[in-house]
Amino acid sequence: MTRRPQRLRLSALMAAAAVTATFAVPAAAQGANYPVTPQQRSTAQQVAQAGVALSELAPNAPDQYTVKRGDTLWDISKLFLRSPWRWPELWGMNLDQIRNPHLIYPGQMLFLDKAGGRARLRVGQPVAGDTVRLSPRVRSEPLDAGAITAVPMHLIAPFLNEAVVFNTNELDAAPRIVAAQEGRVLLGRGDTAYVRGEFGGLRDWRVFREATPLKDPITQEILGYEAQYLGTAEYRRAGETVSNGEGKPQIVPATFAISTIRKEVGVGDRLAPVPPRDFTAYVPHAPAQAVDGRIVSVYGEALIAGQNQIVALNRGAKDGMERGHVLALWQAGALTTDKTDPARPAMRLPDERHGLLFVFRVFDRVSYALILNVQHPVRAGDRFTQP
Repeated sequence: MTRRPQRLRLSALMAAAAVTATFAVPAAAQGANYPVTPQQRSTAQQVAQAGVALSELAPNAPDQYTVKRGDTLWDISKLFLRSPWRWPELWGMNLDQIRNPHLIYPGQMLFLDKAGGRARLRVGQPVAGDTVRLSPRVRSEPLDAGAITAVPMHLIAPFLNEAVVFNTNELDAAPRIVAAQEGRVLLGRGDTAYVRGEFGGLRDWRVFREATPLKDPITQEILGYEAQYLGTAEYRRAGETVSNGEGKPQIVPATFAISTIRKEVGVGDRLAPVPPRDFTAYVPHAPAQAVDGRIVSVYGEALIAGQNQIVALNRGAKDGMERGHVLALWQAGALTTDKTDPARPAMRLPDERHGLLFVFRVFDRVSYALILNVQHPVRAGDRFTQP
């Protein structure tokens, strides 16, 4: 999508209003470590000079709003803007006061100055005239909640280690559970598992069932292999090879303890290292270029998905997808006939936009996205584009 400064939306209020402090990052570190790209800063500076037309605001945009605990960038953007993902412009509406869009806290007041037929974002309290007084005041919420996040992190956090796509079926060569304590078939939390493989001195591991191919709904090309997440396991004791007393080698597998489970673990399941936690900020933004792709699958065992569920997309890093991309969902137009025409010609009605996706995990050929809102059930094969 080409950015047009003359049509910039008031979406900078949200960037002003806080581009994401992910997980438990200390508040003092949140703003300092989240970069603002040159393109975002340039856009912000353009808007800061003039503000945006009042027509660009959401129909019921409030004159002022006090940030509350539990608010997100997305929630507040929707209050003020027709296009809530356009956060850089909104941040730029008040470049002097809002130096860092990642540090907007509960208790801060966001105020729209509409002087001169243009809208600009202010932080503070409106007073007589067109000025804004920035001074200490009683806050409606304590500031110990930290800077607000871009989207509800509790909906995404569980999938950051669970939703995994391998480029090849490398789990075939990964460490595997070969036996369980006391001959058990299924293992739960706290149970002991015996594992063979190479561990490289790592302690924390994820447990997966066999990976299944993710196929492009259009070309049927295999885009990657999605592994079913079962839980985590902790390395306890190394394995070895000993003599059986008759001069023949005997394998003693390594010992693991099952730490957490999503599903019961069994013999034959595979292990993969737990990756380092990624604290990169989630910044809602539209793709810079046109996007046209399809839903590959609904995460888990469901056939259809709704709001706040996860779907896999047939576009990844190699296709220009980025974390934070906001995408539009489309419902395919129905097939019908023109009953007003005696010849009854076949027709296909236009596709209708009915929802939005938020990309939060990107692999080479596949991405995972959260359904932010949707009007109709989402299925594999459904289309998405830039918003």
